[in-house]
Amino acid sequence: MPHLRAALVALTLVATTAPPAHATTITIAGDRSQPVFSYADAIREHVYVEAPIDSDADGRLDRVRVDIIRPRTADRIPVIIDESPYYDNSGRGNESERKVYDAEGNVAKFPLFYDNFFVPRGYAVLNVDMLGTTRSDGCPATGGQADVVGGKAVIDWLNGRAPAYRADGTPAHATWTTGKAAMIGKSYDGTLANAVAATGVEGLETIVPISAISSWYRYQRSGGVVYSYNYASWLANVVDTDPDAKCAAVRADMDAQDGDDTGDYNPFWAERDYEKDVANVKASVFVVHTVNDLNVKPDNFSAWWKALGSRGVPRKIWVGQYQHVDPFDFEGRRGLWVDTLHQWFDHWLLGVDNGIMSRPRADVQVGPAQWITQRDWPARGAMRVPLRPSADGSLGLLPARRGATAAFTDVRMPETEMVADVGTAKPGRLAFTTGELPLDLRLSGTPVVDLRLALDRPTANLTALLVDFGDDTRLDWRRGQGITTLAEEDCHGESTAADDGCYRKVATNLATRPLEIVARGWLDVQNRDSLSSPSPLTPGAFAQVEWETLPHDYVFKKGHRLALVIAGTDSTYSGERATGAAVTVDLARSKVTVPFALSAPLAEVPAGPSTWRGPQEVELPTPEHAFH
Repeated sequence: MPHLRAALVALTLVATTAPPAHATTITIAGDRSQPVFSYADAIREHVYVEAPIDSDADGRLDRVRVDIIRPRTADRIPVIIDESPYYDNSGRGNESERKVYDAEGNVAKFPLFYDNFFVPRGYAVLNVDMLGTTRSDGCPATGGQADVVGGKAVIDWLNGRAPAYRADGTPAHATWTTGKAAMIGKSYDGTLANAVAATGVEGLETIVPISAISSWYRYQRSGGVVYSYNYASWLANVVDTDPDAKCAAVRADMDAQDGDDTGDYNPFWAERDYEKDVANVKASVFVVHTVNDLNVKPDNFSAWWKALGSRGVPRKIWVGQYQHVDPFDFEGRRGLWVDTLHQWFDHWLLGVDNGIMSRPRADVQVGPAQWITQRDWPARGAMRVPLRPSADGSLGLLPARRGATAAFTDVRMPETEMVADVGTAKPGRLAFTTGELPLDLRLSGTPVVDLRLALDRPTANLTALLVDFGDDTRLDWRRGQGITTLAEEDCHGESTAADDGCYRKVATNLATRPLEIVARGWLDVQNRDSLSSPSPLTPGAFAQVEWETLPHDYVFKKGHRLALVIAGTDSTYSGERATGAAVTVDLARSKVTVPFALSAPLAEVPAGPSTWRGPQEVELPTPEHAFH
């Protein structure tokens, strides 16, 4: 008999068949909770949880609107929470669903499939309006404390530690729940899950952050390089669909505190840095992210994932290759995603011993339709290979001759220009390429750029790109973020006339292109040693400058060429002005170190889920044959 946590009572175990609908008790069969409760007859209600903050300075503590759907049962049940600032503006999911309310002010249509699927299985689903948005009080804080304490207050209310009220002002008590809660969501929603978990709040058992931010500094900065100016106040205005003068003052304060003039890490960003509080995390974490997400860039998941591992947090991960896309919309993976999430919640919220934690920890997409499973991410045993630029434009294992240098000027340049005509010298970039690769090479992890350089000014913005040259059919994440939405639907869960569990299928976008920019990294040179205390270079003096690119998982195919491009200010992703600095690179003491997991040719990797058995036993090619 599967082991169930002692805190969960009145749980029925059935060996083979599910009982009929309208049952009164949570039922487990085949290591899964069963859809035994009526979705149509579920209880739909809303409450206002009092948060310990007055973010709009109106003299009253803010209240958080919580919309609830839960099965009719005498059991105490666990809770799945999607807290979001988007319920009345951009909507949720690929079909941009918003809340729809009935005559009593309760939600008749909950966005996404969570309610349709999990309520019949004995879970409550809560859609929480982030403070300052939709029907909650207060002002949005773009990752700051007002964002965080609202979600935490909801967990506290579920566990009897915070007050809540109904619309008529009478107290509301969550007597129907075990107090065990999960938080899930994509983008800002998943970011709130990370943030609340980092408070260490009791009762939050697990989180599922999808394409989520772990550090708002990482979201809007890279090594001191600013992506967008006044972003925090802009986003707060976007999600606040009924802004007033009080929130205008909050946004003005954001602009005054965000340090856009320097790009440095300061107290504003420290308040919005959940990585620094990772030691507080008590919840298990199921991370989902994509390596081509250039909205919430993948260093947000890689740094968070590593920090969680260092603290021994129970965790699981899916790493895809789309852009800013929910795993529900990974082609060919929808059913697997729903089932995996089902098992995850059953294990962590119902205590079902279903083996979810004994399977390979990581699912990784290595091609447009190819996924593998492996023990962890990045691939264990990856070999960190230093590739060195030479004066003749080559990239290989051997260093350039001593004294060899190359120079460029920090000018604003789009990526397309940086990678064009790599065999032709350009004043705004340097480009170095290998010969044709004699075997497939899988990058798994975070490349590190290490240059010895001198400037004629105190600082410069630097861009490093790892590029795959070779005609190939590639996932086209630039168009529709990698997917096209189809007319045909499939259904996951039960439906009512107002709220069905059916969603349009998707197809992966493919395109044949001659190159792919694989990894990107940016640095303001004066932030090379510290993000908070800049140290300008002495003009004309050489210094060693090291920085990470964004992480990736990518296969460079046999016959393709790998390239390193070094340039100045990237106008594709940064709003900064170029410094105009002349940059001289000492080639003999410069390199890019790439983590390669040597594998069988990509064609030999099964198209469906499979077990990755680690690096293959292959002979490391000699420099003149591999990277000439």
